[in-house]
Amino acid sequence: MTESQPPGAAADPREESREERKAQSRRRILDSAREVFFRDGFMAANLDEVAEKAGVAKGTLYRYFDSKADLYVAVLADNGKVFTERMREAAASGGTAPETLEKLSRFYLDHWLSHQDYFQIFWAIDNQSVIGELPGSVVDEVSRLWEESLSILDEVLARGVARGELIECDTWRTSNILWTVANAVIQSDSTDARRRLRRGALEDMYEQTLALVIAGLKPPKP
Repeated sequence: MTESQPPGAAADPREESREERKAQSRRRILDSAREVFFRDGFMAANLDEVAEKAGVAKGTLYRYFDSKADLYVAVLADNGKVFTERMREAAASGGTAPETLEKLSRFYLDHWLSHQDYFQIFWAIDNQSVIGELPGSVVDEVSRLWEESLSILDEVLARGVARGELIECDTWRTSNILWTVANAVIQSDSTDARRRLRRGALEDMYEQTLALVIAGLKPPKP
């Protein structure tokens, strides 16, 4: 219903169709941009190619997004929303705090294996010395997504400490440790040299590493 329509009035099918077409165009642009940003990085990504892949004119692209940085942030936010929603589902799935941490660690690895393009874009903030300084809006969005993810971990840890399922600890700092360790193991898969040094499957090293960290958070047995 548009603002000019009285309450209860039927929506104009032409207006609905127009909105559907706009939503479809925006989705095609986001999907194309994700592919180009993943392949080329932020600095080298060409918006002409994004528009061509999306099947829209470049001028149409700028009707949806003000700049390359705005489009990059939209790609991050689009993927980040799905990621944090699923992370919250994993965190709320029940069980003790150690069991929930294990579920979260498995979720994180599974999500990376299925969405490696997103993680490469997400981690770009760590590579600014190589790819060039990112716009402030991009850094802010990555930081926001990181903080939201860490907050979910922090809630699980705080609940576990309160229940006596985990040792007393600085839950925010511990969340950062878990996050850093998980990412470090995953990024060991980034080059052939690092894979050779690992001398084993990524999944095995990831599970063993997180199991060690989680075991260290459990109270000693009486």
